[in-house]
Amino acid sequence: MAGGERKERFAGVSDRPVKRFYGPDDIAGFDYHRDLGDPGEYPFTRGVHPTMYRGKLWTMRQFAGFGTAEETNARFRYLLEQGQTGLSTAFDMPTLLGYDSDHPYANGEVGKLGVAIDSLEDFEILFEGIPLDKVSTSMTINPPASVMLAMYLVVAEKQGVSWDQVSGTIQNDILKDYIAQKTYIYPPEPSLRLITDTIAFCARHVPRWNTISISGYHIREAGATAAQELAFTLANGMTYVEAAIRAGLDVDEFAPRLSFFFDVHNDFFEEIAKFRAARRIWARVMRERFGAKNPRSWMLRTHAQTAGVSLTAQQPENNIVRVTLQALAAVLGGTQSLHTNSYDEALALPSEDAVRIALRTQQIIAEESGVANVVDPLAGSYYVEYLTGKLEEEAYAYFDQIEAQGGVIAAIEKGWFQQQIADSAYRFQRRVQSGDYKVVGVNAYVDPDEKLNVKILKVNPDVQRRQIERVRRVRETRNQQASAAALAELRRASQASENLMPYIIECVRNYCTVGEICGLWRELWGEYREESVY
Repeated sequence: MAGGERKERFAGVSDRPVKRFYGPDDIAGFDYHRDLGDPGEYPFTRGVHPTMYRGKLWTMRQFAGFGTAEETNARFRYLLEQGQTGLSTAFDMPTLLGYDSDHPYANGEVGKLGVAIDSLEDFEILFEGIPLDKVSTSMTINPPASVMLAMYLVVAEKQGVSWDQVSGTIQNDILKDYIAQKTYIYPPEPSLRLITDTIAFCARHVPRWNTISISGYHIREAGATAAQELAFTLANGMTYVEAAIRAGLDVDEFAPRLSFFFDVHNDFFEEIAKFRAARRIWARVMRERFGAKNPRSWMLRTHAQTAGVSLTAQQPENNIVRVTLQALAAVLGGTQSLHTNSYDEALALPSEDAVRIALRTQQIIAEESGVANVVDPLAGSYYVEYLTGKLEEEAYAYFDQIEAQGGVIAAIEKGWFQQQIADSAYRFQRRVQSGDYKVVGVNAYVDPDEKLNVKILKVNPDVQRRQIERVRRVRETRNQQASAAALAELRRASQASENLMPYIIECVRNYCTVGEICGLWRELWGEYREESVY
């Protein structure tokens, strides 16, 4: 023991040394109006709205999707009945990669990771009985994001809901796919075109839609530190802004509908500081670098999800406590929307009972803890303000390194991001294996006689057969002339410079499939192949 302390060195998840206590010297030069401001005022460190949760609670948006559209529709309805206030859609791997359920590559994966979507018919079933003018929907998908958005808009039309009444988010963040998630299809240039086309289309026709959710979640889940998640995510955001401006859009035309998505890990105060630093950096970048005039363009609005990578298969009930602390950090950090993971997710897709506990966790924080009664209650804490400033400083250091690589896309192509994350993941794993970082139930307080007694969700193996039958029936019974003409027009437009969204919508209306649309682009643009960093 050193100086009466339990160990010589204290550090959290990111392995940043933590002092015994913090005081005024740790935030020397701190200026309230420059560095904080009141809630709802530039630079939005204290939150993007003046009243925050006193005016409206964060959206409780549980991620859901498995099997067929019918099964996921039932889970959606269940969650809404339990008090969830927004939908969040998980898609299966074939859908994420732009393959129909009867493609050979889809075999064994249909409906396993999320819901299987092949055509508009699946979307019609998925949202049956769910009024799209009343519910906000998030869709976690990237290369086929424009196709899913088109399906959502056509379903809204069929419900009699005008596009200006539709609200929600598509993830649509391909850069983080190249960096971490790896569900990319096309090379960067055409991928960015699809994104800027959706941004431009929605700015003019779907004004309440968030056209991109710039995601740090998958970067963190891959092994990045909090500072890397913060820096890499915001650097990607700047790259999208630059691409949209190059495409001819005024920054204030689209920036208010950009949104973000962050992970919430176990280091309670670091996570709170990360959200605060993200808002401050983004506000300054948008105003000073990109010249945005609209204050809404300066606001970083974010969804948050508790850290899936922190969940353990050992003693899975412990995950309820981890998720609670992470959710509390997200709320104290000022998130606009939150998903809480289910305790059984290290074992399988969440069961109905587990997802209800996860939702109730948010509701208890909102209704019983008192933390929603005051805006940014930790403001002025020497430690929190120090951490906020430290994370900002570390993020700017990473921005300089990214610029030295030639920018985000050049750094992706060189494998720089991937190497940074791999190194961080390796260092963390070494800490766990050595016992320097304790994980309860894994390398500390282990129960050698543990017997798992968790009822897990199993996807019916018949899902694949039923989904294949449906997509083949759709192809056989649709108007063949109209679907062929729509695909031909999309091919022509894809070889030109027109906005592709109207052509994608026409394909969807005529029941062209996800695989047909994405397959057309595969032919024209090719597939991206990553260079190994090792």
